[in-house]
Amino acid sequence: MEKINIPSIPDPLHWLNPPAEWDLSPQAQLTITAPAKTDWFIDPQGAVEIANAPVLLFSVTKPSTLSAEVSVKHVSTYDAGVLMVYESPSSWAKLCLELSPQGRPMIVSVVTKGVSDDCNAFPVNGPMYLRISRLEKAFAFHASEDGVGWNLIRYFRLGESPDIQMGFLAQSPMGSGCTVTFINLRFEQRLLENIRSGE
Repeated sequence: MEKINIPSIPDPLHWLNPPAEWDLSPQAQLTITAPAKTDWFIDPQGAVEIANAPVLLFSVTKPSTLSAEVSVKHVSTYDAGVLMVYESPSSWAKLCLELSPQGRPMIVSVVTKGVSDDCNAFPVNGPMYLRISRLEKAFAFHASEDGVGWNLIRYFRLGESPDIQMGFLAQSPMGSGCTVTFINLRFEQRLLENIRSGE
């Protein structure tokens, strides 16, 4: 399995599902292109169970935060750039900058414990900072326009496994592919002190 190193992340990363294309610039700009008809979702009514979108993951053993400024070349509904927390094929969560059915980019979160719990937050106008935080027993998702002031999107718990991974995902559930760029990557091994304010 190919190992990928990003300077701001202490552990090597690996692919779970290959991308159509990807690139890591000398300035640590990560670009991922998802193939057509790719997603991670387990429909609560059983209509869809899919886990074929490319995701680049690394192991996280202690409380920590991962953030990035996410830009998406939205073309089709549900095209998205995503930060993901992965525990197992049936236990994971994703924080998305996703194109809504109304044609606007939106912050969306999906928490999956056997089935997926899908929640839309609010529409946005352009690139957004996304952040995922591993707490002592739970997780928090935040979004920000400037990477300074954070809005809480989701506070949740997955399973009991200590084997947690975080990473970067691109998806195109209904389209022919989607290109996502992640810049200003930041990883910190620290416990988030205030979940509500994000500080």
